[in-house]
Amino acid sequence: MEEDTVQRIGIIGVGEIGRAIVEGLRNGGGASPDVFLSPRGARTTAELSERFEGVHVCADNQEVLDRSELVIIAVRRQDHREALAGLKMDDDKTVVNLMAGVATDDLRRTLATGAPIVRAIPLPAVRERRSVTVTCPSHPMVDSLFDQLGGALPVAEDAFNAFSALTGTLTAHYAYLATLTEWATGHGIAADAADRYVRGLFQNVGRSLGDETRPLHQLAADHETPKGSNERIRTTWFDPANAAALKRALDDLLADLK
Repeated sequence: MEEDTVQRIGIIGVGEIGRAIVEGLRNGGGASPDVFLSPRGARTTAELSERFEGVHVCADNQEVLDRSELVIIAVRRQDHREALAGLKMDDDKTVVNLMAGVATDDLRRTLATGAPIVRAIPLPAVRERRSVTVTCPSHPMVDSLFDQLGGALPVAEDAFNAFSALTGTLTAHYAYLATLTEWATGHGIAADAADRYVRGLFQNVGRSLGDETRPLHQLAADHETPKGSNERIRTTWFDPANAAALKRALDDLLADLK
């Protein structure tokens, strides 16, 4: 294997993102690293170890550290001190911190280690190897890992925090779509029909985002007819006050993440 290719990966905190990383590593075909999972979330870890060769469930988090050269930490922010308390980590490991709002210095104190610590923001699309993962700072082994899963985007710390705040808008998008379906059902449309139509409508939007030759404002303009329905909703609902409120919410989140 190439020098920067990791061969033993540990994951502490096997939630949605941890599962997606395992699936992405195993769904690409060819050689892939051994993966060592923390025991918490027994149903998920057992299912992954049964599905994929080379995926192992460890007895505890210390065993995850001991058997891995790169350790991904993906526990909930509020749980990280309890989950990591008392662990002993050698300085020759590499740590990938997926916990939004947990600074590198804070995590280093908790782990009492001099090991390199890299922050990263993988998205669920890593399971299809389609997620561009922001990393900070750039690290050859970590960037090589996420290049396999859709691409790595190394950035400076200030930019990383801004990207982390942007990630916080994801479920608001789903809630927006759910509101559209609720409005439609309120006007007599069957729930399954409304759901199917809204999903199809925005799947098409997702495909148009693949055209990187046009900036987002241009994509919006190209999908509008002057004085048409799309322009009407954009200018009456998503007006300057609405846009300003969204930016304030992002500013508040960014301040909390720093």
